[in-house]
Amino acid sequence: MKAVAALLLLLSCLSNCHGWTCTAPPQQPSAAQIDAGQGQVVMTDSSSNAYFLSGSGWSKLGTVPLIHVTAGPAGIWGVDSSNNIYKFVGGDFVSVDGLLQQVDAGGNEQVVGVNSADNIFCLKSSITLAYPQPGPVAWTPFDGSLTYFSCGPNGCWGVNSADNIYVSNVNPSTCSKTRWTQVPGSATLAEVGTDGSVFVVNSNGDVFQRTGITSSLPQGRDWVQIPFCLPVKHVSYDLGHLWVVFEIGLILDCQQ
Repeated sequence: MKAVAALLLLLSCLSNCHGWTCTAPPQQPSAAQIDAGQGQVVMTDSSSNAYFLSGSGWSKLGTVPLIHVTAGPAGIWGVDSSNNIYKFVGGDFVSVDGLLQQVDAGGNEQVVGVNSADNIFCLKSSITLAYPQPGPVAWTPFDGSLTYFSCGPNGCWGVNSADNIYVSNVNPSTCSKTRWTQVPGSATLAEVGTDGSVFVVNSNGDVFQRTGITSSLPQGRDWVQIPFCLPVKHVSYDLGHLWVVFEIGLILDCQQ
């Protein structure tokens, strides 16, 4: 009953708020993290179960316990609590060489992520699309330190342990990158949609959208807050839908 009351509270104060109209999609108890890309929506819960949105409900995604899952042009990827990496192939997750604590498949067919030491890595599109394939998988290391990293068509955005925000351009076929550009603001995670839209969540659970992003100005111009009634844990954006997971484990689907 508490969850139902909280959901009704969220909907009552978010309906058509600041240009966003939010509805309650199918709920999955204790939602922890969500990702949307290529028309797919995937999520994990607090018990490390992975799901995908199918019609009017969530269906189990594979048999491997995951703490983070991502969907995008490079397919569906995930990591477990031991930082092992997986790609969804042929109905289940198969192991990939390397160790990451967060992974993102939303770029131009490359996969990026960070490990427990805040090191940053990229996997070329030729490898991500062909996997599984014989031989070891070679991740390309980047300079710098990040705790969260996400890519889109106009750039890759990340945050570090001090909540500083950075953007860079990454070549998907070579995993070469431009220098880091620091963006004003503070965030604990940055998510880039497959259309290039950028959203961040700060340490207070507030959500902001970056405006003015173009191919010639990948860092954009300003932040616009999207107000919510309760602290937000995670967001993802795809095909006009902003998917929001709150600290209490509830999910909203918001559109402009």
